[in-house]
Amino acid sequence: MATGESGVRRAALGMSGGVDSAVSAALLMRAGFEVVGVTCRFTDDAASDRAAADAAAVCARLGLSHTERDCTALFDNAVVQPFVDAYAAGLTPSPCVGCNACCKLPSLLAAADELGCESVATGHYARIAQLADNGRYVVKCALDARKDQSYMLALLSQEQLARLVLPLGGTTKAEVRVLAADLGLPVAEKPESQDVCFIEGDYRAFLHARGVDDRPGAIVDCAGAVLGRHDGLANYTVGQRKGIGVAAPEPYYVVAKRPETRELVVGFADEARISSVLTGPVRWQALACLDGPRAASVKLRYRSRAVPCIIEPEPEGRVRAVLREPQPTTAPGQFAVFSVGDTVLGGGMIEEVASV
Repeated sequence: MATGESGVRRAALGMSGGVDSAVSAALLMRAGFEVVGVTCRFTDDAASDRAAADAAAVCARLGLSHTERDCTALFDNAVVQPFVDAYAAGLTPSPCVGCNACCKLPSLLAAADELGCESVATGHYARIAQLADNGRYVVKCALDARKDQSYMLALLSQEQLARLVLPLGGTTKAEVRVLAADLGLPVAEKPESQDVCFIEGDYRAFLHARGVDDRPGAIVDCAGAVLGRHDGLANYTVGQRKGIGVAAPEPYYVVAKRPETRELVVGFADEARISSVLTGPVRWQALACLDGPRAASVKLRYRSRAVPCIIEPEPEGRVRAVLREPQPTTAPGQFAVFSVGDTVLGGGMIEEVASV
């Protein structure tokens, strides 16, 4: 794809109206990019209006052009409905991981093509690199471990990674705030966005409005004994300890959900540890495929630390990760993201967990 008439690289920057994308615009300009601010509207509500207005104000401050794209239909089909379907199936989804690969990057790339931009950029805290040995593009961890978002980008394809620029990979959040203030950006003090952008308030009410079954059912222990009643499986997540509502000498943890019988399975700490996970088909970055067992690390949730494991290929592109040491259970529907050092190998949705 061609650069601009002046020979300067053009980048379409996804602008959510927050401080991270605002500072990304400034850093791209410092790096010599011609930047076009692109706000992809994924919801049609007041919050989306405010985000677009904030992004436009930042672009005006920096002297950049700004455009909006209506991506609500794609977002509902690719992110919101799968989120609802996952909860209905007893899973605990992580919608942002799938959104980046299936909605945000495709929307931004489509806008970039229309605008004549060879690159796209976002305000994620991670880095992009190309491996010397096989030429493949990978996501690497951000230098600020506290803000690292490499997990969220683990499903990006080679085609997406080849065009992606991440200006914040080598910065800290504190530095971003300082730079925003120094530049007089109108979002310098804007608070962090919420985790699930399309839900305001209680997610349970959202699921109920979308028709997810929230009928009560039995709380049972790992042996099948009935301990009590729950008020809807969607109100619980695997690994949860508080708010279960069953008295015991030591805390219970949610270890499984059975939507076919509406049973919530709980166990004590030693019953809530796992030895392996099985994923669905994995999207590989550093590897073309997994052709045999190999040592790696795995993150079982976005906020968890990476732990050592052996990854083994399974039929249909699935992967079994055998943990070196038992770990607290994780919820099917979350993503297992594999890495070596600071480099993402790939990731896939967790389908099954094996108890110790």
